Amino acid sequence: MKARSAIVYTVLRLLAFLVPFGILMLFPLMRQFYWLSAIFAALIGLSLSLLFLRGPLDEVTASLAERRAQARAAASDETVEDAAADAATTDDPDRA
Repeated sequence: MKARSAIVYTVLRLLAFLVPFGILMLFPLMRQFYWLSAIFAALIGLSLSLLFLRGPLDEVTASLAERRAQARAAASDETVEDAAADAATTDDPDRA
């Protein structure tokens, strides 16, 4: 996985929450109900990330899918050992 794309996406998502939260906390009513500011900031951040962060999200998911495909394609120790054992038994049919 490309660590840079994951870090960039994470930072942008945090900014999409923290900037609206900071702006909402400037209002006196929202300072009293900070939990309401957090809810509104989360909804605004979610909306912003769905609208504007599609590119970084695609990069992160593509690199995760690539990493998962590489892990599946790599032979595990057990399959290598089983293949070696099968090859050893089929090479010498007189051995019994």
